[in-house]
Amino acid sequence: MKTRQPVSLTEEEIAAVRSWVVHEDAHLIAFNKPAGLSSQGGRIQAHTLDDLLWAFARSNGKRPELVHRLDRDTSGVILAAKTKPAAGFFGKAMQMRKFQKTYLALVAEAPEPKAGRITSALRREEIGRESYMRVVAFDAPGAQGAASSYRTLASGPDGAVVELSPETGRMHQLRVHMASIGRPLVGDVRYGGALTFAGRAAPRLMLHAAKLSFPHPDGGRVTVEAPEPEDFQSLREAAGL
Repeated sequence: MKTRQPVSLTEEEIAAVRSWVVHEDAHLIAFNKPAGLSSQGGRIQAHTLDDLLWAFARSNGKRPELVHRLDRDTSGVILAAKTKPAAGFFGKAMQMRKFQKTYLALVAEAPEPKAGRITSALRREEIGRESYMRVVAFDAPGAQGAASSYRTLASGPDGAVVELSPETGRMHQLRVHMASIGRPLVGDVRYGGALTFAGRAAPRLMLHAAKLSFPHPDGGRVTVEAPEPEDFQSLREAAGL
């Protein structure tokens, strides 16, 4: 594991990060990350989830390390490896696309068709201090292949709940792919999402990492699920979904 300086945490922060644990064993800890918390290194001067992992530091000074990231406003399942061998195992599994990620999102209108696969290439672009992804031609300079699957779980006059599964791991991939078919995610200011849903203000990007299935160092696969947060549920219920 990386050598770094410990971060001083309050009792409230320690209690909070421990309350987010949805699975733990000898190799890993899985959290249900709340929206509004950066995974790592955000510009906001506040503790990130990476900082909060010091709550799980062992007596030898080693602490878990995040295996992957979620956008700050995305809630849901995120993994941390407890040991260096586990981190290496999960890193290789991620590279080989052995992780199956399932997200839930709200959109203002159900996609047509109701289910499908999006394979538009993406390119990262810098605008000022912000990074964006754009859909580009496959042969455009800097283009990265990307693939996402979606299916509509419920729909009505006020919008829809969709299940999203990224096959690749590009930055903002699901957000940009859904916007590219005219169905940006509710609350996604950066990519044109609606700021209201079912007559209510959307408090954030309405994207939740609901389930993660992955190979385990001891063999077999593990599936970890995170229940929908209250803000997601309340908008869903307001739309009768």
